[in-house]
Amino acid sequence: MKIIVIFPMIAALFTTSVYAKCEGGKTLFSCTTTKGKKIEVCDLEKTIGYSFGKAQGKAEIAIKAPRDQVSTSQWAGVGRAESYAVDIPNGKATYNVFWSVDRLTEDHAIEAGVNVFIDKALVTTVNCSGKDVVSNLEGVKLKPTE
Repeated sequence: MKIIVIFPMIAALFTTSVYAKCEGGKTLFSCTTTKGKKIEVCDLEKTIGYSFGKAQGKAEIAIKAPRDQVSTSQWAGVGRAESYAVDIPNGKATYNVFWSVDRLTEDHAIEAGVNVFIDKALVTTVNCSGKDVVSNLEGVKLKPTE
């Protein structure tokens, strides 16, 4: 009987986050924000998943958009800033997850995060801390952003 009680407690200790790290899909983007929250974008084949919230808790925002409604902008190969983005719609809101690098600076500064638009107006930008940015946005097979 003690084993039954202890087992769930031990399992809970090893559960680090509700974020599934794109289980069943591919991580397109993830990072921790400057305020310690997690941004994650997952390619789940038929849908693109977006989540935002505390790294150690339930996501504040978790959506899945049909793949044909999600778009991308890809670096055209010119200019000092190499940049990639994915636009994920959710009703009147659009989450524009972005990653860019300044190719001409010595430290190749990276900027990454999410711009939140409501009715096509920018409401806020949440920046990544830069410590743990994972970006696989380059070459993602989505329609181009208009």
